[in-house]
Amino acid sequence: MANDYIEIHGARAHNLKNIDVKIPKNKLVVVTGLSGSGKSSLAFDTLYAEGQRRYVQSLSAYARQFLGQMDKPDVDSIDGLSPAISIDQKTTSKNPRSTVGTVTEINDYLRLLWARVGTPICPNDGTEITSQTVEQMVDKVLSLPERTKLQILSPIVREKKGQHKKVFDKIKREGFVRVRIDGEVHDVDEELDLNKNQMHSIDIVVDRIVVKDGIRSRLFDSFEAALRLSGGYAVADLIDGEPILFSEHYACPICGFTVGELEPRLFSFNAPFGACPDCDGLGMKLEIDPDLIIPDDTKTLSEGAVAPWNPSSSKYYPDMLAQACAQADIDMDTPWKDLSKDDQHFVLYGSSKVMHFELNSDFGGVRETDTPFEGVINNVDRRYHNGTDFTQGQMQQYFRELTCQTCHGYRLNRKALAVKIGGKHIGEVSDFAIGEELPFFDQLQFSDQDQTIAQPILKEIRDRLTFLENVGLDYLTLSRAARTLSGGEAQRIRLATQIGSNLSGVLYILDEPSIGLHQRDNDRLIASLKKMRDLGNTLIVVEHDEDTMKPPII
Repeated sequence: MANDYIEIHGARAHNLKNIDVKIPKNKLVVVTGLSGSGKSSLAFDTLYAEGQRRYVQSLSAYARQFLGQMDKPDVDSIDGLSPAISIDQKTTSKNPRSTVGTVTEINDYLRLLWARVGTPICPNDGTEITSQTVEQMVDKVLSLPERTKLQILSPIVREKKGQHKKVFDKIKREGFVRVRIDGEVHDVDEELDLNKNQMHSIDIVVDRIVVKDGIRSRLFDSFEAALRLSGGYAVADLIDGEPILFSEHYACPICGFTVGELEPRLFSFNAPFGACPDCDGLGMKLEIDPDLIIPDDTKTLSEGAVAPWNPSSSKYYPDMLAQACAQADIDMDTPWKDLSKDDQHFVLYGSSKVMHFELNSDFGGVRETDTPFEGVINNVDRRYHNGTDFTQGQMQQYFRELTCQTCHGYRLNRKALAVKIGGKHIGEVSDFAIGEELPFFDQLQFSDQDQTIAQPILKEIRDRLTFLENVGLDYLTLSRAARTLSGGEAQRIRLATQIGSNLSGVLYILDEPSIGLHQRDNDRLIASLKKMRDLGNTLIVVEHDEDTMKPPII
């Protein structure tokens, strides 16, 4: 029947010479041939291009103006074409924030699992973090020095966009007269016109108190009101000190370490709430490497051991170094490795002590100045961040991408890493190879209530990990940066994602999915392709692999 085939008439894209072809639908079809024979021209430049063009044409005129006009491929006609999805080798994300976990969306389910059934463990003393009672909050405030001034705040909005007019109406109805917006206290009767496109934090000023005898009852009432308004949170904002965050949810009873509300965005390194504050969720930092500053520690300072201040181009910095060493009694003819740790630290990081310098510019001028010696590393850092493009290019060679020492490469902040399941935080589990993650999730034990919550989430995680394993990617980790994947790996990740989508009636076009795959894993890949076909899809695979081309799978 006509509906059982995709019929192409007069295809002339690139190397194709006015060919006609019929491709069976709901089959796994392999397109093979010599290089330059027109395999990709038929699959991608004709079939996929026409499928995308027809999809765009089906949209409204308003939507098409954002997508642009797509050219019709050089073909007379194509009949029986289904919605087309291309899975090629050119789709690897170059974004440093993209990982295998984010690309496959497994991270979304991991974040949900840790937010719903994770257990916070204090990173300071290993104590399981539990909720605080109102009485514990009151006792904490009463333990402050007498005459301490503070205000009890109820945080009702945290870093959310909008004008929040309904929030202000609610505050007025509750009878409160002051509100703190983005750190500034305002009267609720003021004309509060917030920028709806900016993030805002809003706190109700519940009470202003001075710590002294006889205020326990008042504190108790204030905390109860603050917790009721904010859904379990309160802040004791000390006038001359750091604010203390209280929560009915999670706070360490020993050191006061507070996790806050467990929600999925806490476990996202792409969100400010979850990202490590030092590396901004990248896991790596561009830092100056002392080994690049002193590449040869057998040289002396006078022989040019300090690479950035090599006298070959300018004598300005070598003269400064010589005068600084003279005033600090450092022998410039001693090999770098034989200098004391204090002398090495002085050269690299400088000193706060004011020194006198007579510096000759490269243009013949002499300048006298009294200033601290900034040190080589501080000088390179300053010139890299504040210099011209040329200077930045010169200084960049002394930087190296190093693992962030705050999050140890896990990309998340302390609060997110404090929440654990099975004794592991989400970063540790993401570092497991996919083949190791499946046994980890299989052996997890939960209470009856948590098991009910976790079961559907775990099913989705296991399914997606299994899909990745079935296409030969069990050696990858979810934390692996997407930009480091090969073309074949990236293509098989997209293939596994499409398997998990369970779509039917779709035309999938793949470009050599077996590339880079060991021969022993071919059977698993072919089984995955068959599974997609059996769901009612048509697969057109551009391939040279013999196992894929064998007739029984057609």
